[in-house]
Amino acid sequence: MAPKRVVSVSLGSSSRDHRFETEILGQPIVIERLGTDGDTVRAQQLLEELDGKVDALGLGGTDLYLHAGRRKYRIRETAGLVRNVRKTPFVDGGGLKASWERWLITDYLPKQKGLSFRGRRVLLVSSVDRYGMAEAFTEAGADVIFGDLIFALGVPIPLRSLSAVNILAAILLPVLSRLPIRFLYPTGKKQEEITPKHGRHYAWAEVLAGDFHLIRRFMPEDLRGRIVLTQTITAADVEELRRRGVWLLITDGPDMGGRSFATNVLQGAIVAVLGRRPEEIAPEEYLQTALRAGFVPRMEVLNPQHAPAWGPRQPIPA
Repeated sequence: MAPKRVVSVSLGSSSRDHRFETEILGQPIVIERLGTDGDTVRAQQLLEELDGKVDALGLGGTDLYLHAGRRKYRIRETAGLVRNVRKTPFVDGGGLKASWERWLITDYLPKQKGLSFRGRRVLLVSSVDRYGMAEAFTEAGADVIFGDLIFALGVPIPLRSLSAVNILAAILLPVLSRLPIRFLYPTGKKQEEITPKHGRHYAWAEVLAGDFHLIRRFMPEDLRGRIVLTQTITAADVEELRRRGVWLLITDGPDMGGRSFATNVLQGAIVAVLGRRPEEIAPEEYLQTALRAGFVPRMEVLNPQHAPAWGPRQPIPA
């Protein structure tokens, strides 16, 4: 059986490129991540060159849509990058974020791992790119700071409710979605920079959640006892978190050859295996397919000596 091929073209650093061969539901599959160092022209060229030649295309370092409540806002520059992709199914990870990340927080971690977020202090660095995660933490009873203004715009105002997120999104996203991606999210070499900032919010949080590049961009030296729940983690990232004292690392997807891929890659793999267009696949079907395929979130204790008193008593990971 010929392997399926999934390629994620990323606006991030090419130093994070990776290739992995595996088998999903009996189907051989090759997964690749190609960074363009923030070069949107190169990203568009790659997407168009690969169109019709691979089984699924993903785009990393940006989203096609931002979400808040029932509304979604298309990012103009992202839409331009993929406007000529017509043959190969294209994904940005949204289909999997809406189902898999919710299941992870409300079902898998509390029920199978004994890790409840009820009453825990969670800093979700951005909610409009992971609205399912934002809803899941709220549903789980966590005390959440939604860091959209802080981490994307540099405005030091924490949002403390989904209703506040929805109101501001309705006002700001129609404008912000028209800006170049680089004004909203670190791309290219900026993904390799760490400038400690917003320390009081990191110090307040017991759990740091959401996009890893936003977490990493401003993280302080001392993260003792924290849980980091994220995605797109390399071996170097793991060591950086270990050095800073992080207790537990949880990633959306499994370890694939020493790193965890972004949700657009995992969604692309499911699309390729099912052989259908992403718009034909409901969020629940993404979840059920991922479970049938044996996807298991990666859990790694980095510093057992920094385990918090409220952590589960059973060993982690299983």
